[in-house]
Amino acid sequence: MKITGIDSAVLRIPTRKPIALDFPHHSLVIAHLRTDEGVTGLGYTLAFGGGGVESIQAYLDTRLAPLLMGQDPLLVERLWERMYRADRGIKRQGVAAYALSALDIALWDIVGKAAGLPLYKLWGAVTDRVPAYGSGGWPSYTLDDLIGEAQAYVARGCRYYKLKIHDPDPRANRARVLAVKKAVGDGVRLMVDVNQKLDVLGNFRQARLLEDLDLVWYEEPVLADDLAACAEVARGINIPVATGENNYTRFEFRDLIERGAARYLMPDLCRANGFSETLKIGRLAAAHQLAVSPHVVHELSLQVAGALSNGFLVEWIDWVPEDLFAEMPVMQGGDFLIPDRPGHGMALAPGAQQKYRVG
Repeated sequence: MKITGIDSAVLRIPTRKPIALDFPHHSLVIAHLRTDEGVTGLGYTLAFGGGGVESIQAYLDTRLAPLLMGQDPLLVERLWERMYRADRGIKRQGVAAYALSALDIALWDIVGKAAGLPLYKLWGAVTDRVPAYGSGGWPSYTLDDLIGEAQAYVARGCRYYKLKIHDPDPRANRARVLAVKKAVGDGVRLMVDVNQKLDVLGNFRQARLLEDLDLVWYEEPVLADDLAACAEVARGINIPVATGENNYTRFEFRDLIERGAARYLMPDLCRANGFSETLKIGRLAAAHQLAVSPHVVHELSLQVAGALSNGFLVEWIDWVPEDLFAEMPVMQGGDFLIPDRPGHGMALAPGAQQKYRVG
């Protein structure tokens, strides 16, 4: 089997309220891989808020796609190394990692289809369903928006909900968490997300006001680049720290692990160089008794979580319009059932690319 064509596109997709209060749209960089045997692969990477998509597409088209043409798509690890090592002067972070991720996801989609298996079974499944947490609670939400979103996730089965704590007053953040906790009841556990907005002392101050609320985790407390500061926060607060959505390689995650910087690791397979690297990160975490909870794109992340004994939760942000994908994973009792279709199981709905394409 040989790769005979690679096409890319940028889709700009409007969101709906309440998330639209902070992010009116998201963007996907899509990659379609074609082969001489008629097997095709779909890969995509999500750019939250649409930032950087033109650069991602340009790097994918001009630097990475030519490396795959004429190659056997079943040799995924060889092709991943070829892409990863192609530009030695460019770290595989940011734009380059987003682009590589889309192509790696498409390659694995071909492998799964050729084998007639969903990826989680191809990799050695541990489960066919993964619990999800509802995610949102952005700073532009009113208290009614916040509570309404949390209750909507709970009504659909979620037993976990995550909200942002972005107010400069830590007491205001505590008040919002308490309001949600009261609204959803004792059967739902909460987690909070700092989104890199505080320094070490600011996190100590904030976490002390939340330590009595039985939170699952305290997420991304400091700048993602500052692993030492993240480790200092993890040692200094009594809530487990989660981080990793803005870390890109197994080498960064190795450093997080060795520093004791988190109990929950959160690779984003659209940023962390695709399925190939995310699986390595997950297995590295397993060797250190750390749980993995992949960041966003739950419809793809399920395949990884279903193949990891230390997979914990997938993040569900309910923003996708009904006419974007042909079929989304089904939720049942707070768990997403992993699609059993060959490959990663996702396909664009008829007409979706034409409707949302901007590049």
